Parts: sequence; structure tokens; C-alpha cells
Amino acid sequence: MKIEIFSDFACPFCYIAKTKLFQAIEQLNLGEETEVVYRAFEISPAASKTETLSYVDSIFKKKNNDLRKTEEFMEALQMHAQDVGVVFNFDKIVLANTKNAHRLTKLAKLYEKELEFVDVVMKNYFAEGLNLNDTESLLTICEQIGIDRSMAQKIIKEEQFTEELVLDRYEAQQLQIKIIPFFVFEDHYGIRGVEPMEVFTNTLLQTKEYIKKNQK
Repeated sequence: MKIEIFSDFACPFCYIAKTKLFQAIEQLNLGEETEVVYRAFEISPAASKTETLSYVDSIFKKKNNDLRKTEEFMEALQMHAQDVGVVFNFDKIVLANTKNAHRLTKLAKLYEKELEFVDVVMKNYFAEGLNLNDTESLLTICEQIGIDRSMAQKIIKEEQFTEELVLDRYEAQQLQIKIIPFFVFEDHYGIRGVEPMEVFTNTLLQTKEYIKKNQK
């Protein structure tokens, strides 16, 4: 069962929803039957590659400098995070350019460590304030999970996998994906955003049944 996840590292809803997906896969004992592929979908492709922006400040601006609305949004987001057991430390989260992290995700796939890389980066980003503009931090994560550091450094320096990132964006456009996270199951079913756990389990079961019917 192929599952494509269109997401970005700077998207808290992507972290929550992908965690729900993997919990649903585990709940249904479908781990050996699923192939998960990450597709890059940059929320802010023009974000600075040197400067960072406080996540809290960015939400405050989006809420028209309304402190009450900002706090309500943060509280709701924190509740979603707690429901699936992930940690958000809003005071540490900074917005940066996510392109290098996406490039390294493509490299990690070659090492069969794509899922592990994404998970470690997201955990560090939302809980520890990982700066995605900090090349050394990304290289350290690669090294920690068994990806050659010099190769990872070369990928960033030479801006490799650019074509793959463009193709991911093109595929999203073909599917008319405008909001992430977005999950595509066997090119047949889709889930958009953060849905209840039942939606993920039901979609997984539907997809499994769909595969069975098409194998006959």
C-alpha cells in the first residue's frame, strides 16, 4: 500500500497528522504492508535561508496582532499535539527555509532512512527549536541516523535534488493540492488536514480492500 504525504517541516499540522497516520498503521498492524513516501510542499519557498522568524510572532501577525486570538490558536494546536503525544515548544520554534531539509529527505530515502530522518527533524524542530537554516545541525542529524555526512554536505552545497522537489510541487498541482498535510493512498483515496483517528483507520482499511479487489 503506497501512501504519499505532501507536507512541510514548518507545518505543525503536518507533524500531528503524520503521527496520527503512523499510529493508525500500527493500530491496524499494517506496518509491513505500507510504503510511505514524503513529497515536498514548501509553505514559504521564498523564506530566508539565513534569517529566522519566531513562530509565535508569525501567528500574532496572521491574527492581526490580536493576542487573544493568537493564544486561542496556540491552545488549540497544543491540544491536538497532546492528543497524539507530540511536543510543541512554541517559544523555541523558528520559521526558516525548509528546502535543504527536503533535499536531505530525498537523500535519506536512498539510505532507506526517509521516515526516520523526517521524524527526527520534526521532533527537534517543534520540541527543541531546530533551526532549519543551520546546515551543521542538519548534517549532525544525518550523521546520527547513519547517513554519510560528507554526502549530505555535498547535497546541500550543490543544491542537488532540485528537480525532484520541482516534480513534487508539480504532482501537488496536478492533484490540486493547496492545503497541507495531504495524504494520497494508492492514487485513489485522499485525506486533507488533521482528521480524527477514525478517518485514518477507515481510509487504510478502504485502501486495503481496494487493493484486494484490483488484484483479483
